[in-house]
Formats: sequence, structure tokens, C-alpha cells
Amino acid sequence: MNIVVAVTGGIAAYKTVHLVRLLIKAGHEVTVVPTEDALRFVGLPTWEAISRNQVTTSVHEDVARVRHVALGQAADLVIVAPATANTIAKMAAGLADDLVGTTLLATTAPVAVAPAMHTEMWQHPATQANTAALRSRGVAILGPDDGELTGGDSGPGRMLEPEHIIERALALIGDRDLDGLRVVVSAGGTREPLDPVRYLGNRSSGRQGVALALAAADRGAEVVLAAANIDASVLADAAQHPLIRTEHVGTAAELAALMRAVSDDAAVIVMAAAVADYRPAEVSAGKLTKESGGLERIELVETEDIVAGLAARRRPGQLVVAFAAETPRDDEELLARARRKRERKGVDLLVVNEVGWQRGFETAENAVHVIGDEGEVLATASGTKRVVADAIWDAIADGL
Repeated sequence: MNIVVAVTGGIAAYKTVHLVRLLIKAGHEVTVVPTEDALRFVGLPTWEAISRNQVTTSVHEDVARVRHVALGQAADLVIVAPATANTIAKMAAGLADDLVGTTLLATTAPVAVAPAMHTEMWQHPATQANTAALRSRGVAILGPDDGELTGGDSGPGRMLEPEHIIERALALIGDRDLDGLRVVVSAGGTREPLDPVRYLGNRSSGRQGVALALAAADRGAEVVLAAANIDASVLADAAQHPLIRTEHVGTAAELAALMRAVSDDAAVIVMAAAVADYRPAEVSAGKLTKESGGLERIELVETEDIVAGLAARRRPGQLVVAFAAETPRDDEELLARARRKRERKGVDLLVVNEVGWQRGFETAENAVHVIGDEGEVLATASGTKRVVADAIWDAIADGL
């Protein structure tokens, strides 16, 4: 694949060196197009050595080949990383005063932009308006992350890690096999209040469910994401995706009501949220204390089995996918539990993963099996949660 990587003048340019290296190792042809300011952070010899291609910032070189438009015309994908506030503003305005600008205007390939700047610059209304304008034209805005910035600051504005940029960017030119499909994905973990202070919950971060929503949207689906208690940093990319509508819930009852409301016309329902099996029989209006004896005994009642209910009421042609997180002795027991649960819930597919203190929940990676309606293993996948999400959608798409 022919990929153009545009590098602009931010300190995060050092991370783009690794991004280019990963693309080269994956077998892609990469041309680096830096701005003059970018070369103040990483020099031209480094870009030429790592990309194995000639690098220039000038529109006046290689004139016979009309380089200032040829790069964009030949690209299968363009990645801008890092993208400064200035570059994003120039892209929104359609300015082309350097080789980066002319390349971006000349390309019809998918464009992925990885912003990197201080929090105040990212949150400024001008930057937000410019990114909104780019999204409306089909440009993918990847990130930014919420984390440590230069100068000791911290907050949203950190460029995504190269591996995550590559995953998201390459997905832009992948299959559009879900184009126009309506899907509903639940994510996160429900919380059942004991009192105004405490709740019964679980350790789900929502990352796998959000990755499923993003993967579906990148393949063309219109997605409703039912988000149960997910941090804003985890939801950031989904919140910005034009094909994803996020609805927030807290408890199992709220999630059940939302899923019933949004699922009727969905082609696929994916219940990736970790739903509490029990809730307190009574919720105290005030904080339960040791002094009052309110914590000595808490009566619990079962919550609604949401996915079983959705499976029972599904219309013909609608596909319902459940998730199961298990702590088995071995893989054989894991699959046996998954097969029993799929049959008990009455769903079309069941995705099962092993969880523990250090795996499954609150981690960047996952490992799953997808079980079909006859108990067969349709797919096995491991890696980042986005890689796993794409593998799950491959299995779902085969069943549509």
C-alpha cells in the first residue's frame, strides 16, 4: 500500500519515526512529507533513512513529475501525525502553501489526522470548529489521548501511540461490509447503588465495547453505543465519530430500557457491557454506616437478563451477540461454559474471554473465542481490543 505520512511541527514528531518504521515493517511503501518546522524536531536524514524514500519539503523539487500533486494522487492513505493546531486550521481552510497542503488537497484517499497539542489549544473553540469541519468532509480525527504533555502539563492533547494510529488509519481503507447497517453495541459496566455513596459494580472499563462500536462505524455501520459508566477518555474517539451516537446509562434497569428502545430496527445487537447480576433489594436514601448497622447485611435480588430478553423478542433476520467473561481452569472449561451460556441465553453468537486480576478487564489487550449457534468455534482472536473487535465483526458479517 502506498502511504503518505505528513509530519508537522510538534514535539510528538519523534513518535512518528516509530509509526513510519512500523508501516515499513508491515510491507507498506511510505513517503514522508514533513513541514519545515517538523524538521526542527526530527531531521531530514532520519526520515529518508527510516522511510527509504527521498524526502523534501519543497513544491519546487521534482517539478517534471509535478510532485506537489503526484504524491496525493498516488496515495492509498494519508496520515498526518502529529497534526498541530496550525495544520488543522490550514486543512480546514484549504490552504496549500507547502508540500503538505498541496498533497492533502490533491488526494482522494482516506485521510487520518492525529492531533497533538496542549490541552488549551485542543479545547479552544477554533480548534474544535476546525476538527468538526474536517470530520464533516470525511477526515478521520484520531484522538487525542488524555495524558502527560510537554512541560509537565497533563490533559487531552497527547498524540495517540503509533500502534493505535496505524490500527485506526488502516481500518479506513478496509472492508465497508457493514455499510448502511444499523447496529447497537453496549459497553462498560453497570452500577447498582447501595446508597448515595456506594454501589455494586465490576471492573469493566468499556474499552472492548467502544472498540466494537468504532470498528463497526469504520466499516460503514450506523451505531448506537449504550455506554455504562465509561470514562470520557475511553469514549473520546467514539464521541467524535460521525456514525456513532452515544447514550449514557448507569444501572442494569436503565441499560435494559435503553436496549429495548433502540434495538427494534437494528440489524445487529452486541451486548458487550458487563451487567451486574444482582442489585440491592432496597437503596438507602442516606449513607449506610457502621454505627447504624446498615452494612452488616445487604439483601440482593437478581437483575433482568437483558441479552436473553433481547434474544427472545428479536425479529426475523436480527442477529444478537452476547459476551461472557469467565474464570475457568483451562481452555476446555472456558469453551464448555461458553456453549452452555449461549444455549441458555438463546443468542446467535457468544464471545467468551478469560478474565482475572491481570487480564480481560482494564487492560489494553484481550483474547476471545466466538461461539456459533451450533457450539462451534467460529473465530479465535487475540491482540489489542481493536484487533479483537475487527475479528468479532468478521465473524458477525459472515452470519448476516
